[in-house]
Amino acid sequence: MHVTPLRWTGESLELLDQRLLPGEEKWIACRTAVEVRDAIRDMIVRGAPAIGITAAFGIALAALRGDDVRAAAEMIRKARPTAVNLMWAVDRMLRMLNPFPPSARLGMTAVTEAEAILREDVEGNMRLGRYGAELLGAKATVLTHCNAGALATGGYGTALGVIRAAVDAGKKIAVFADETRPYLQGARLTAWELQRDGIDVTLITDSMSGHFFQQGQFDAAIVGADRIAANGDTANKIGTYTVAVLAQAHGVPFYVAAPVSTIDPACPDGSRIPIEERSTAEVTEVFGKSIAPAGIHVRHPAFDVTPARLITAIITDRGVLRPPYASSIAGIVNG
Repeated sequence: MHVTPLRWTGESLELLDQRLLPGEEKWIACRTAVEVRDAIRDMIVRGAPAIGITAAFGIALAALRGDDVRAAAEMIRKARPTAVNLMWAVDRMLRMLNPFPPSARLGMTAVTEAEAILREDVEGNMRLGRYGAELLGAKATVLTHCNAGALATGGYGTALGVIRAAVDAGKKIAVFADETRPYLQGARLTAWELQRDGIDVTLITDSMSGHFFQQGQFDAAIVGADRIAANGDTANKIGTYTVAVLAQAHGVPFYVAAPVSTIDPACPDGSRIPIEERSTAEVTEVFGKSIAPAGIHVRHPAFDVTPARLITAIITDRGVLRPPYASSIAGIVNG
């Protein structure tokens, strides 16, 4: 059984506190929309699909309590600006709840919808994984960046879902995981997930990937996404663009793996994707200990944008998209 980042108890949403992994597995109970908002903002839960699912349950909790659902939706929507799955899930919940007046029955209807979003995410990730596995050879070494695994989704994974599906198909897959500074999702989460599942994984620092590309170590690079624009430009964890440039320079395919809900057809290109700037302390401190001079100027964009021209294919739960992405994305979104 793969790890899951969240579980619904019937009265609360429990979230695995990803800030404490791999050292401690602690579950945090959220009983209100405010607590869900805080959990998303503070990165107790992270990863675009998992954020979306969590947001859906936040709306459901508001409906169960008889709180103002629209106010809760606007509050949750602002928790993190880049991951479009959050907005997608909130909008889906509001469309479902809109015709009905507040009631106990409405709360249960909202829970049912949130549970459907969770179930569909896992099923979609498994389909995505099978589509992506076909792109890998019988033996392959794959580089990944950040964490796009079970912890970032409903419990299977996008980029790591491709790897899991390939392994399940009998392919011999080895993974190199970038540590992913400054939040160390690769070191703390991806390495932990893959090691837990018995998948061959090697941890490297972000600055080492160029060396291993140069040595011909990688057969493919696979990453997740937080938002995909209508032209295929993709926002993902900071450092992803660097990996894409290195992959192109060394003739290595660069794949983005994400559900269709991560595509934002209203966003024409990557220049229109909002890039979240996070706390400077996440750069100047490691586990609460300062590693930089006091008062130093810091920038901390949490994401960067990889241009569509650097992406070999986008692997979705409805199939593999190829360039030109403007047409292939339009076809899958409108089809």
